[in-house]
Amino acid sequence: MSAKKWSPDSWRSKDIRQVPVYPDAAALTAAEARLRGYPPLVFAGEARRLREELAEVAAGKAFLLQGGDCAESFAEFHPDNIRDTFRVLLQMSVVMTFAAACPVVKVGRMAGQFAKPRSADTETIGGVTLPSYRGDSINRMEFTEEARRADPERMVQAYNQSAATLNLLRAFAQGGYADLHQVHRWTLGFVENSPQGERYQDLAERLDEALAFMAACGLTSETAPQLRETEFYTSHESLLLGYEQAMTRVDSTSGDWYDTSAHMLWVGDRTRDPDDAHIEFLRGIGNPVGCKAGPTMDPDSLLRVIEALNPENEAGRLVVITRMGHDQVEAKLPALIRAVEREGRSVVWSCDPMHGNTIKSSNGYKTRPFDNILEEVKRCFAVHRAEGTYLGGVHVELTGQNVTECIGGAQAITEAGLADRYHTHCDPRLNADQSIELSFLLAQMLKEERVQQNGGVRRIATG
Repeated sequence: MSAKKWSPDSWRSKDIRQVPVYPDAAALTAAEARLRGYPPLVFAGEARRLREELAEVAAGKAFLLQGGDCAESFAEFHPDNIRDTFRVLLQMSVVMTFAAACPVVKVGRMAGQFAKPRSADTETIGGVTLPSYRGDSINRMEFTEEARRADPERMVQAYNQSAATLNLLRAFAQGGYADLHQVHRWTLGFVENSPQGERYQDLAERLDEALAFMAACGLTSETAPQLRETEFYTSHESLLLGYEQAMTRVDSTSGDWYDTSAHMLWVGDRTRDPDDAHIEFLRGIGNPVGCKAGPTMDPDSLLRVIEALNPENEAGRLVVITRMGHDQVEAKLPALIRAVEREGRSVVWSCDPMHGNTIKSSNGYKTRPFDNILEEVKRCFAVHRAEGTYLGGVHVELTGQNVTECIGGAQAITEAGLADRYHTHCDPRLNADQSIELSFLLAQMLKEERVQQNGGVRRIATG
């Protein structure tokens, strides 16, 4: 950690962006006080284990798959929705691990992703101006004065939903659902008869053959826990700092501060000023942290963020999540990579191919062309290969629900088809079919990286 003095509330003396105005200050203080007395949602040892796994990613020995909902909602809180998103991430990781022989670190945008930054503080409809919807932990989506009023009790509700979600995720990850022998059962019904479903089933059959061979050698779910269990971590954007401060506790074993609301926190492209409150908060916690880097990020600014968040240059501490848009990768990314390499900084490079590719359809829906999402991933891999560095992860907004929010993909979702099942509370998400299609592309790219690595061409910054 930085030698500069830090405390969980030192962010309060800094400029801050993207925060709601609470009309009842006393109610806000009371809600934060209650949260400070609640049990942690995750534990410091789990966050440290994630840092260790991310250090393997930084060394080019694993890959980070970070995905989940754009913004979790209270209305759609249901065990089936949690299960289906977890299942898609499991399927994606199996495709990548088996097809590319690469360990996958699984981090969900789940159990805490309730607050969202907005491009404007207010929204005007029919001559009426109200505060913007900022996520269910802050206000409600309906366009009424009451719904848009920031209510601190919603932070408490978000905590309770996060606790229940984490309880279910842990049961899925450790209770047998993630057993590789169940790989056929993970396929969602609406994917089963799609081209991606067929590709996945073919891979599952080959995996069955491998598992049968391992069983003949004495390696079964009973003798090898790795076959029946998986590590699954949670993350969200560290936006609502009052909530994050309330969840920050001293670890009894190390004496360090950890934000126990999630294993990993990240700062967004709108709140990453190194002199402002969000960076100030993140620099003092022991969790692994991320920083979004859009096309406005310049090399000097990135180096300042890295210095603030990872002054000791620890592998696995910091993930740089680039989100350039498919048509700006070659123009913007190389300069950032070269600056980090020149300074010998150790980071995990990840690609967010979603946020830079958002458009408005002709019928008024916010959407993302799937071809552009795939193109940004391909171009990021190509740029890192050209620079001799390693693209170590992807960060995607996805759901296990059969939504029609991103156009294209094997299902050939059209602009007209967006209205069929457009359910997002904020940004458009990949459905399971599109997510699995993306995972096969990632597996192909990672196999090529393995060939490159074996040829001794690529270098990895070790700090």
